[in-house]
Amino acid sequence: MFERLKQHWNRNRLKDPRFAFLFDIASDDEVVCFDCETTGLNPRKDRIVSLSAMKIRGNEILTSEALSLTFAQEQTISEESIKIHWIRNEDTKAGLSQQEGIEAFLHFIGSRPLVGYYLEFDVAMVNQIIKPWLGITLPNSQIEVSSRYYDYKEEIIPKKIIDLSFEAILKDLELPNLGQHDAFSDAFMTSLIYIKLKSLENYQGLY
Repeated sequence: MFERLKQHWNRNRLKDPRFAFLFDIASDDEVVCFDCETTGLNPRKDRIVSLSAMKIRGNEILTSEALSLTFAQEQTISEESIKIHWIRNEDTKAGLSQQEGIEAFLHFIGSRPLVGYYLEFDVAMVNQIIKPWLGITLPNSQIEVSSRYYDYKEEIIPKKIIDLSFEAILKDLELPNLGQHDAFSDAFMTSLIYIKLKSLENYQGLY
């Protein structure tokens, strides 16, 4: 009930009717996994440097249809951030503006559920762009793989301390760690986690 009211309130604040499709009922069984690389960890002041999103249909990751965007930067990217994602200012000169990139992202995701690892941060980075522009926050339902993994482990070994680091989850689920810290690789590995958790026989009642 509360979620319906929240969605109704959010939709009523939409400034541009061209984006009303975000509130449609998803017409297929696809979800979208996405990841952002950013200038820092503060959604209020930092900016998206790159974003990758890919659709998952059943157990198939549609990498050939993936969206990969680079965003032009008005401010200097810090050395600390460059050490993480290896993207320099000169690498973003041909990039999109924040609004141009996120508009492409919104059309890509439609009303599909979103999947991510610590998805709350990535969603907050998108929201700080669309809130002043469109008047709304992302209305899509969200699937947090670290929460799903925690629930899965709790079913197997209750009250055990669970390591929710990305590397630990990949290792425990026997999934490849691609090593690169970039938006595409992170989104792809997160997609693998999502699919693996769905397939586990004793992972019940959450999908």
